[in-house]
Amino acid sequence: MNKQIKKIAILTSGGDAPGMNNAVRAVVKHALANQIEPFLVFEGYKGLVNKNILPATQYDVDQYVSKGGTFIFSARFPEFKDPNVRLQAKKNLEDIGIDALVVIGGDGSYMGAQLLHEIGIKTIGLPGTIDNDITSSDFTIGYDTALNTIVDAVDKLRDTSNSHNRFLMLEVMGHGAGDLALYSGLATGAEIIITNEHTMNEDEIAKIVNHQIKIMKKRSVIAIVSEFIYPNLKAIAKSVEEKTGIASRAMALEHVQRGGNPSAQERIWATLMGIKAVDLLKEGKSGIAIGISKGDIVSIPILEALQAPRKSNKEKAIKFNKLNQS
Repeated sequence: MNKQIKKIAILTSGGDAPGMNNAVRAVVKHALANQIEPFLVFEGYKGLVNKNILPATQYDVDQYVSKGGTFIFSARFPEFKDPNVRLQAKKNLEDIGIDALVVIGGDGSYMGAQLLHEIGIKTIGLPGTIDNDITSSDFTIGYDTALNTIVDAVDKLRDTSNSHNRFLMLEVMGHGAGDLALYSGLATGAEIIITNEHTMNEDEIAKIVNHQIKIMKKRSVIAIVSEFIYPNLKAIAKSVEEKTGIASRAMALEHVQRGGNPSAQERIWATLMGIKAVDLLKEGKSGIAIGISKGDIVSIPILEALQAPRKSNKEKAIKFNKLNQS
């Protein structure tokens, strides 16, 4: 028979993402509805080790339903790789009588949850990252909102580029995954989409820009580029301008993508995953990652989630480029 869970703690770790607050709220509310006492860990794993843990009932979690970021904060904490540091985290939870931990974050956060699971702390992981790079889930918490933020920015950039007959390169986040670039490019009609799997050199970019503006008579060309591909995006834009004679600009959207009110879809998925986390803990499950697959909330072992292969988006990138250039 599974030991009944009496106290649950929740933390958010890694990069913040819109929708994290909705997941936290769902865990708190569903725990209370099941006579489980919820606690909030502030500043991720760092807060866990520093015992920055408070009862969730001290906070009105409902007021954060429309807020971006994470109201329980996040922090990078590489020290958590040290086994002795993890033992301190375990002791802190046990001192308060906390039976289980819900971790909301990316791959690194999942690994932290797995390591705690291995030393006897019940853990559940929720995918929280705008990059959509948790391969075991179709969508991650934060991705939909970030995607819409990029689309809104590109629409505005298209207005000004049209006014001045320009080529503009926009770098977006993704951390090795190309989903934000790929699908924002499709949604906005960006003429050039560059991902880690589908790159272009300066000559290839210049050729497209030249054709689109001088032959097809467009007033603007937009290129959306995943981060970490070009060391100096402005140098690429300058080179394209020199090769084509077309005014070119480059910019990075950076952390604007992480902020903003979570979209309706974001709030729904995050809430459903938070509810699922409490249900799994009630069943005595641990070391489990929750995700979305084909419209359903699913769960698999964290180790399987970490090892799930990423499907290639190269063919989609090629197809979307052809579509938007025609």
